[in-house]
Amino acid sequence: MHGVRTTPLKPLARIRRIVLRLVFGVLVIGMLVVGGTAFRVWQVARVDDWTKADVAIVLGAAQYNGVPSDVLAARLEHALGLYREGVVSYIATTGGRQPGDNFTEGQVGKLWLVKRGVPEDKVLQVGEGADTLGSLRAVASVAQERSLGTAVIVSDPWHSLRARTMAEDAGLKAWTSPTRVGPNVQTRETQLYYIKRETAALLYYRLMKAHAGVIEEFNLPKIG
Repeated sequence: MHGVRTTPLKPLARIRRIVLRLVFGVLVIGMLVVGGTAFRVWQVARVDDWTKADVAIVLGAAQYNGVPSDVLAARLEHALGLYREGVVSYIATTGGRQPGDNFTEGQVGKLWLVKRGVPEDKVLQVGEGADTLGSLRAVASVAQERSLGTAVIVSDPWHSLRARTMAEDAGLKAWTSPTRVGPNVQTRETQLYYIKRETAALLYYRLMKAHAGVIEEFNLPKIG
């Protein structure tokens, strides 16, 4: 009985098949990377670590002529709790000013904390940085000058992984204790939106080591 003769693939067909396999492989890897990053954003968002640290870093958010926005107030309230419980010895307030503002976000944060009994010398006002990366690099420099090597980062849950990654890259040993109140954590729709946004921003940071202003190109609001 004679074997079945197969017709060899033509070179062009062979190349096409290889290209298709490569494209499929890249797509699968891309989906795994994006999915894995989104899972880590969600996973770290659930962590609330009250391990003692030298300083709590409050990441800046909007303020209105000296009055913290609801988002910023929620972060400050959480940091105040960490300080009162003896988890941290210092609180660093971060964030610069927008064009036309009379105050920096860092100034407003410090005023808010001092009014609630935190000694002025225990609040490190770092009114520099127009985004998360700039703020964390600035506060890391101040912390290192004061020999403060450990930090707990206070922000919204979905921001935790990216902020921690940036802080560690800036030379701090960092963990996270996010606020659980405020406009950014109220509904499942809000949570899903911020998980997607933070996933894109973190992937961009890991690739470029830069802030995520490029996310605007994907019709998402600019984030730090």
